[in-house]
Amino acid sequence: MDNKTEKKVVIAAEHLFFSYHQMPVLQDASFEVYEGEFVGVIGPNGGGKTTLLKLIMGFLSPVSGKIEIFGQPAGSQPLGSIPLAYVPQAMRFDRDFPISVEEVVLSGLLSHLPWYGAFHKRDKEAAAQALDEVGLSEYSRSAFGTLSGGQAQRVLIARALVSKPRLLLLDEPTASVDSKAEADIYAILKKLKGQMTILMVTHDLKAAIDQVERILCVQKTLFSLEPNEVCDHFAVGLYHPPLIQILQNNKNKGL
Repeated sequence: MDNKTEKKVVIAAEHLFFSYHQMPVLQDASFEVYEGEFVGVIGPNGGGKTTLLKLIMGFLSPVSGKIEIFGQPAGSQPLGSIPLAYVPQAMRFDRDFPISVEEVVLSGLLSHLPWYGAFHKRDKEAAAQALDEVGLSEYSRSAFGTLSGGQAQRVLIARALVSKPRLLLLDEPTASVDSKAEADIYAILKKLKGQMTILMVTHDLKAAIDQVERILCVQKTLFSLEPNEVCDHFAVGLYHPPLIQILQNNKNKGL
């Protein structure tokens, strides 16, 4: 029996269509993501990758078709009530704004904040644990604006982890960071592998290919590939339709 049939479905999309002002972005996209999987999402600029994340989070609604998260329609419940966390590609902020690293991480628990507006001791302990997971415990009291780009991105991962999500969405987490920071981020994701379901949008296919278990290629439509089926051309951004169609046809035929 296929291992995937034994696992719970975390994300399920059926015949998903989405357009911006009559311009098609996703067309007839169907896929499933299973509990504990680490899935990479690739595709050309404008192909629909970030739009797909927004549909999963319920920030956008499909024109037709459906998408479910943990068996519920995406967007049907407040984000704070479902075990999902999101790491953006970059965080624009005023580096002079007086906010500490710990406070940034605690912001991942704002939906759980009690009516009197003060975090519990257990929340601060969870923030400390999340910072330890990303190797930044010693920066807890530091001003967030003083961090390097790679360190700031790891803090954003800690902010996502503090709520102990079952589904982690990342939008190009290694964009605009140096090679050392990139290696640090992938080391964190490697440790998280299997502990939660991870869906990561990336252009950095060569680095990601050793991490992920499966690839979703988004180019208006969507299809699934095993890492060993990904053409070298994809790594340099050449998502050529003839090969895509050949691979999909082969998968449909069981080749």
